[in-house]
Amino acid sequence: MDSTINKLARTAACVAFALVALTACKLNLGLFSTEYSFNGSSIDYTKTKSIQISDFPIRSNYVWGPMGNMFNNQLKDEYANHTKLTQVKRNGDLKLDGEITRYEQRNKSVSAEGSSALVELSMTVNVRFVNNTNHEEDFEKQFTASQSYDSKLSLNAVQEELVSQMVKDIVSQIFNATVANW
Repeated sequence: MDSTINKLARTAACVAFALVALTACKLNLGLFSTEYSFNGSSIDYTKTKSIQISDFPIRSNYVWGPMGNMFNNQLKDEYANHTKLTQVKRNGDLKLDGEITRYEQRNKSVSAEGSSALVELSMTVNVRFVNNTNHEEDFEKQFTASQSYDSKLSLNAVQEELVSQMVKDIVSQIFNATVANW
């Protein structure tokens, strides 16, 4: 019995170590100096050294005050934490700008009594990306995320958590579309 527990403990420790090692791994392919990492970025740091991220203003009809700062800070943090790019105010090798174009809620489902049972909150961000080292990668597109909540709850009660989740989702989509193109 004790040997079985010891084997399980050792196996669990090995699995935990392997997971930590994999999440920390980076593969540098030498000749091309492109770094591929498990955080999803693939950047040729010999050509691309900086990124310019403009603040994204809110242009939607419906607004929740903290949303703009949440989005802008999380976007900048994502690139700071997962790339070696220097963030600059102008003339970046990569440039990101855009605006938050939609923030709205709508009924998603109806209860048996005919009233709203579930409400969907959604957010859309328009992004313009310029890669000054390879203009074939330039784009302008919209990224959307949504979250649902029980209509018995007030939006004020759930808004911060839902917006936080949508911002995280959209920032991840933008990061993947710009520097995780492998």
